Amino acid sequence: MSTPTHDDPQSGDPRNGDPDPSGTFAKNSGAASVTGSDTADGSSAAADMDEPPAGGSFARYLLRKIGGAATSMVLVILLGFFAFRMLPGDPVLKIAKERPMSPAQIAELRSQYGLDKPVIVQFWDYLVGIVTGDLGESYVYRKSVSALIGEYLGPTLLLTATAAVIAIALGLWLGQLSAWRRNSLFDKLASSTSLIFWSVPTFWLGLILLMIFGGTLQWLPTGGMITPGIDPWSPAGIIDVIKHLILPVVSLVAVVYAQFLMVMRASLLEEMNEDYLTTARAKGLTEDEVRRKHAVPNALLPTVTVVFLHIGGLIAGAVTVEAVFSWPGLGKLTFEAIRGPDLPLLQGTFVVFSAIIIVMNLAADIVYRFLDPRVRRA
Repeated sequence: MSTPTHDDPQSGDPRNGDPDPSGTFAKNSGAASVTGSDTADGSSAAADMDEPPAGGSFARYLLRKIGGAATSMVLVILLGFFAFRMLPGDPVLKIAKERPMSPAQIAELRSQYGLDKPVIVQFWDYLVGIVTGDLGESYVYRKSVSALIGEYLGPTLLLTATAAVIAIALGLWLGQLSAWRRNSLFDKLASSTSLIFWSVPTFWLGLILLMIFGGTLQWLPTGGMITPGIDPWSPAGIIDVIKHLILPVVSLVAVVYAQFLMVMRASLLEEMNEDYLTTARAKGLTEDEVRRKHAVPNALLPTVTVVFLHIGGLIAGAVTVEAVFSWPGLGKLTFEAIRGPDLPLLQGTFVVFSAIIIVMNLAADIVYRFLDPRVRRA
């Protein structure tokens, strides 16, 4: 048998079926490919493959998303003006029914509210108010809409932030346990219970809880944020606020956590058969370590968008819960404005709720780009 030489192109070449025990061909080929790559585009072989391609900078991505959010906000502003003017009822005539008023007084009141102006002039005043932060004066409260929103925003944030933290933690925890123990009794109970709560209207669940725990058992307060006469910053006042929080928070959490659970469960089930989990088990990691350190972090990526979207939706969904429990927040303010109709107040709360949802959507897009390399390369 002849000894292979460097002049023999067939010797030791794996492409021709000959073994290459030393792996020299593979190493040389890899080096050649790296060298060729460096020569072609001048980039380093150690370049981060997760970075966006040329022309796909973060600044361009951010500007595109901000442009989309700005377009949505413009549409919200337009809808906020014209949609509410199609509501049945005349706010001036409703005020006139509450106390005797002459036609001259009705005309003066209409002029005071600016309802006697052409629609295009009213729309211009509305746009100027949006830009300057002057959202007009409430017909019902006789106060600045901006001041009312600032006054009622705090209780809404307290309610929704508490519900969001509990719902996210509970939903993601139960979702990953349910997926890891798929088809078990725990999985079936957790999934079926979450589907039931997911399909229940929030206001209906709130009414049931109110009748049972506030009416029949009388364990918890039935409405409001604090008992009159108690200092909210005293220890007794803080405990009293917590008691008032329990029923509305449970009403929101019971519906919202189910969505996080189902999304987390479905996402983790997709990761269950991936090769990197088999590798982790082969390294001697326990099932709990495989789940916590490898599977769950990757499964969290699709849930980020859902979390941000539902945080914004949670604030908007607080309208019915606040109305049921007489919670002094933006939801209750909106509900009372609809009964008017109090057009400036409706427009102001609608713009605020919509802006929160749009900002949450924008935040979801930005965070998801940092978490998922595939989005950065797209």
